[in-house]
Order: sequence, then structure tokens, then C-alpha cells
Amino acid sequence: MSLKLGILGIDHGHIFGMLSHMKAQGCTADAYWTDGPAVTEDKFRATFPELAKTDDRRRILDDPDVDLVLISAVPEDRAALAIEAMRAGKDVMVDKPGCTTLDQLAELRRTQAETGRIWTVNFSERFQVPAATKAEELVFGGAIGRVVQTVGLGPHKKNLKTRPAWFYERARYGGILCDIGSHQIDQFLHFTGSDTAEIAHAHVENTTLPEHPGFQDFGEIVLRSPQGHGYIRVDWFTPLGLPTWGDGRLIIQGTEGQIELRKYTDIGHPHVTDTLYLVNGEENVRIDCAQAGLPYFARLVADVQDRSETAVKQGHTFTASELAIRAQMQAEA
Repeated sequence: MSLKLGILGIDHGHIFGMLSHMKAQGCTADAYWTDGPAVTEDKFRATFPELAKTDDRRRILDDPDVDLVLISAVPEDRAALAIEAMRAGKDVMVDKPGCTTLDQLAELRRTQAETGRIWTVNFSERFQVPAATKAEELVFGGAIGRVVQTVGLGPHKKNLKTRPAWFYERARYGGILCDIGSHQIDQFLHFTGSDTAEIAHAHVENTTLPEHPGFQDFGEIVLRSPQGHGYIRVDWFTPLGLPTWGDGRLIIQGTEGQIELRKYTDIGHPHVTDTLYLVNGEENVRIDCAQAGLPYFARLVADVQDRSETAVKQGHTFTASELAIRAQMQAEA
């Protein structure tokens, strides 16, 4: 049985991956709603011409055939839309960040508990990266021993000519740690096996766009848990010479080896994605992970059908979201 999807908000480009990967699992969709003009809309309509735009999101929420709602609205608006969808009996996949304040998160927790619906945040830097799939296989297969630290780097290009007004508004996008940093927090929790963490350090700043005081172009976090340590750096400093939007990397340090993911490119070499480097007591290898797969999407389909938690634990999603918000608040205090 395939799922029917509804789309609420296409303001961020992550909606393309969210919808494409679910459609690859046999899911269908026939309608989308977005609140006002979105910079992605022309491309969205060209990519998914089978979807009709509706001016009333209740058409989607009241459709009894819609199983799962995908949300990629402006970050500040995502929580309210997800709550509305869950109360309409729909499961939800939301772009990161899934929420931007602790009050939003508290209401999401209450709504999810009351309705029993799935609220999953698509942490695309793990769920949409085959190299991360291979890293999971290696780490949990014991290839590098016990993980003691992750280093997550999330640099991005500004691409200011294509950015909407909300990109510069702190309340609308949630802050750099809440937004981009949530990816790296998710990976720290997952690969160290941590249920939660202490935020030992958090910092944000705007070094390049003083004319936009709400913008933040650099952020860092230091995390500690009984299981391991984590360092996170996120920024908007990626130079134009890079052949992609950012050189996202993840280093996983174990007691018996190390893994490094070059997710989106490899500097100084022909452009290639999904490269993993592994060194341990027996190997020193470069692994092409392009065929490693993206199990999150198939597992999510099964979770919607079976009411299970195989794609990602609900508690993990809440914890990653809370730590991202708290790190943002600590950095700005």
C-alpha cells in the first residue's frame, strides 16, 4: 500500500529532496499549499507538475486519503502547521528546524502524545546522505570501537541573490544553531548513542552582514554526554569556487579507529559526493558510498503503516530539537 502525501509550505529547497525521496518509495501527492509567494515555487511547479496548488490548506488536511504531510514552510511557522496536521489525524515529516522555540516544542510534545501521530524532522545531512548510511553500518558493526567524539562541520554558501526576506530575520529562521546546527546535533546523538547532552559551549555571531543585524553567519557548539563529546561548527562562509553549496563533513573518532565523511565534495579533486575514509587497526581505505542507500524513507513508510519507530525514535527527534534551541538561547544569552 502506497502513502498519499500532502504538502504544506515549500519555502525551503529541502522540500525537493523530501518529496522526491518519498515518491521514490511509491508515495503519491496531488496538492500543495504555501503561504504567499515562495522563491522555490517556479522550480517546484516545474519539478512536480502533477501537484495542483490549493489556496486552502484544509483541502489537504481534511482529505481522508492523505496519510503523511510534508512541511517546508518558513521555520517559525512549521510547528503550528505540524500541530494542525497531527490534530487532523496526519503523520508529519518536517524540514529542519522542526520548531524554533521551547514553547513550540512543548506544544508539539503535547500534541504528539495526545494524537499518537508521528512527528519526524528530516535531518537531511544524515537521512539523505548515503555516506552516513555506510558510516552507521561501520560504527554499529564495531569498525572503530566505541565512539568517543564527533566533529560536525556544516558550511554553506550565502547565495544572497536567491534569499527571501525571512532568511535575515532571526525570529523567522530560528538562528544558525537552531537551524543548521540541528543537523550536527542529530548526528552527535546518533553516533555516540547519547539520549541527551550537556551544552558546554555555544556561540553565534554576524561577521559579514552588519546591515542585517538578525543574520548569523558563524556558530559553534561543544556537547558532552556520558557516551561522548561533540564539536559543531556551522557557517555561511563557503567560497564561490566550491562546486556545491557546502563542504559538509563528519568525523567520527572511535577508540580503535576513525571515520571521516566527505559528504558533498572533496576539495582539490574532481567533484564527487559520498566519500568515506576509514582507518582502524586493519584498514586504511577510501570507500565510495554512492550505492549505500537511504533507509530512512522506506522505514518511514513502514512506520506510518505499522505505527512503529524504525526510521528514527520519536524521543531522539524531540531531544535533538530541544538541544538545538537551547544551544541557540545559550549563545545569545
